[in-house]
Amino acid sequence: MTDSTFQLLAIGLYFAVMVGIGYYAYRQTSDLDDYMLGGRKLSPGVAALSAGASDMSGWLLLGVPGAIYATGLGESWIVIGLVIGAYLNWRFVAPRLRAYTEIANNSITVPSFFENRLRDHSHVLRIAAGAIILVFFTFYVSSGMVAGGVFFEATFGSTYLTGMLLVAGITLSYTLFGGFLGATLTDVAQGLLMFATLIAVPVVTIIAVGGPGEVVNAIQAADATQNLADPGNEVHHTSLFFGGSVMAILSAAAWGLGYFGQPHIVVRFMALRSPADAKAGRRIGISWMVLSSIGAIATGFAGFAYFYQRGATLDNAETVFLQLAQVMFHPFVAGIVLAAVLAAVMSTISSQLIVCSSALVEDIYRAFGKETSPKKLVNYGRLGVLTVAVVAIILALDPSDTILDLVGFAWAGFGAAFGPLIILSLFWRRLTSAGAIAGMITGAVVVGIWGNIDALSDVMYEIVPGFIACGAVAIVVSLFTTRQDDDIESEFSAMEAAVRDPALTA
Repeated sequence: MTDSTFQLLAIGLYFAVMVGIGYYAYRQTSDLDDYMLGGRKLSPGVAALSAGASDMSGWLLLGVPGAIYATGLGESWIVIGLVIGAYLNWRFVAPRLRAYTEIANNSITVPSFFENRLRDHSHVLRIAAGAIILVFFTFYVSSGMVAGGVFFEATFGSTYLTGMLLVAGITLSYTLFGGFLGATLTDVAQGLLMFATLIAVPVVTIIAVGGPGEVVNAIQAADATQNLADPGNEVHHTSLFFGGSVMAILSAAAWGLGYFGQPHIVVRFMALRSPADAKAGRRIGISWMVLSSIGAIATGFAGFAYFYQRGATLDNAETVFLQLAQVMFHPFVAGIVLAAVLAAVMSTISSQLIVCSSALVEDIYRAFGKETSPKKLVNYGRLGVLTVAVVAIILALDPSDTILDLVGFAWAGFGAAFGPLIILSLFWRRLTSAGAIAGMITGAVVVGIWGNIDALSDVMYEIVPGFIACGAVAIVVSLFTTRQDDDIESEFSAMEAAVRDPALTA
């Protein structure tokens, strides 16, 4: 058997397992609450691994190692910011959001929570939030499909289109029928697979190079050669600060702000069994994230040293993980390692498709008072998954941007539009629906404009001005439109009482 045959067998096995999990979830899904939120029955470990896998998409195995390979340790500020943001999100947002979404009329989506929490009887807030989810998640889903196409093109020499459509089709098959539970259970398997490979690939590569010392020596030698040949364009791969201004570092670390507003992540908080589970979930999730991120950074460094020792360079830095996997392992094992890339990509796509489906059905369709049978609502949810997937596939036909660029734009959109509102809704009683609507639209618009003007986005990541603008506008408008509402006050107090349990203290 050829190497590619072994690898394809391994990937075929992975695909079969994912479809099997999707079928199991399909048998467990009976109504819209099951399809969208899994009945709020997630254990801390499942929620943590699911959140991590759906968050750390193809960019963790392709984008981050590629950025480290191409530029150096300075690119790790993004990862540092993300780890800090994820910890704060689990520590402060998770328990309150789990409690509040159930208290506020059992809200099963972020937009429906905003509406119920703020008593927006006009449905404008819910519909606007659902529309923003559809717009930015379509870009996000498209980035995952681009990663799938790049994967098959780089690994098996297939066309980009074939690889992209294959990944889209398999992911769609188990998400369409398995819903939230299918996406969550496959996320757990995918998260474990990602973790194992992000440890194995850099460790084996470092050994092949000759140890950590030889990796550093090779990188420094390569930098010295480059700097001697082109003194005006120096590189220092091992420096955390070289070449990065204070603004550039803050811009990269600001990715962490995005965590507070990512619907596909915070929905895992809402699906926990209880607010008390957030503590264990935080410990599991952050441990997974830290070790996986270190593995991704180490992969970029080890790959750079390995290929320099052999006088080789990569045409596409984002394929360094793929190339190392094929060089370092038996073809079947390499196929399992390569499947981890698909796991990263597909776990994110599936989670985002479910959130898009909930935006269409729960936040837009039902906001207009459309009531029908639970079975029909689930079918409408599946139709929503299919619709968003088709649009994302069309966008992915022309992969003109890098994976990290596509993810970055969508991440900023959610972080700026929803992040400040989630924080304010959980910690400030006086937030109003008018303030939330004004802030959300302001954040989304600022990100859209700032992110498409190079002179601005080159100076500062668009999430920063968008986040600040959303929060400021929401607070100012709320102060002018605040009113006494005994129901809101009562629910807020009930939420605070639910999270004061001593078991939640860190």
